[in-house]
Amino acid sequence: MKVLVTGGAGFIGSAVVRYLVGLGHEVLTFDKLTYAGNLASLAPVWEEPRHSFQQADICDGPAVRQALEAFQPDLIMHLAAESHVDRSIDGPGTFIATNVMGTYTLLQETLRYYGALPAARQERFRFHHVSTDEVFGSLGPEGLFREDTPYQPNSPYSATKAASDHLVRAWHHTYGLPAVMSNCSNNYGPYHYPEKLIPLVILNALEGAPLPIYGTGENVRDWLFVEDHAEALVLIATAGRPGESYNVGGASEQRNIDVVKAICTVLDDLVPDAGIGAREGLIRYVADRPGHDARYAIDFAKLNGELGWRPRENFESGLEKTVRWYLANRAWWEPLRAGYHGERLGLTNGGAAAGAAQALGNAS
Repeated sequence: MKVLVTGGAGFIGSAVVRYLVGLGHEVLTFDKLTYAGNLASLAPVWEEPRHSFQQADICDGPAVRQALEAFQPDLIMHLAAESHVDRSIDGPGTFIATNVMGTYTLLQETLRYYGALPAARQERFRFHHVSTDEVFGSLGPEGLFREDTPYQPNSPYSATKAASDHLVRAWHHTYGLPAVMSNCSNNYGPYHYPEKLIPLVILNALEGAPLPIYGTGENVRDWLFVEDHAEALVLIATAGRPGESYNVGGASEQRNIDVVKAICTVLDDLVPDAGIGAREGLIRYVADRPGHDARYAIDFAKLNGELGWRPRENFESGLEKTVRWYLANRAWWEPLRAGYHGERLGLTNGGAAAGAAQALGNAS
């Protein structure tokens, strides 16, 4: 296939691009290269003749149109999005522009492109929209998010992703665009920008820096190894039923505090440092994030039942692979660390107490 991946230089997007190229597909990475887009994440496929790159914004209709007409994709996988909850609290306008208006622009240009395809190519064409479990809101101590769980987004980020989900569904039902959708739990793994919980804790702990945790650290997330997610996304895009949505989860619920302690344990085992000592001693509790959702957890029975997917990694195996990758790839993360030192974001609404400059919350 010929696959256009929006946001393909980001964390999940680059995993999808690497996986697609490895399968032998021809891929165009379409990415604006914001702070979270990184061409170094595409280094393993950069020289591959089956891979090409275009720096452009999904909000730029003419650029999207040009890319579609020149590349002639059989599949569009839409992963371009602003994704960090704390940044959405500080600056929701950027999230509305990219996640809502950008998705609208992409849908309009895709519909124009799709309408001009010959019937045989229309039959093969698919549009896959990738979203988050955060659109469903916050779970109590029991239960799982299902595809039919009512939406109840609680942050500017999740609200914009919910809006984009609804747009894609409407473009399928109103205009006949053959679209599939997916909502995933929290991803982790190689090439993850260090504003998110797991990479930030790894890097702070390596340096012996404090590991502040929002609230009491009891917030629960379902963790999904990014390479498992990439495999699921390609399966959904190619074999999922148009008009349907599929949840993708890792079957690995963990409290935030347990995630941090597990990272400390792995690092203490792999790279003990007498000057730092046991890294759990670096943990600090700080004021919670405004509107912090208590728990997310995914039921992926539909994806398993229809398409046979389940994650290959459990949390322990995936976390060790992740830590080992960061230890072996300082050249990838050191330039990012130089520009972002882990300072706390998202204090605009109801700000937190002093001393929370490097606070960590959930991975979103």
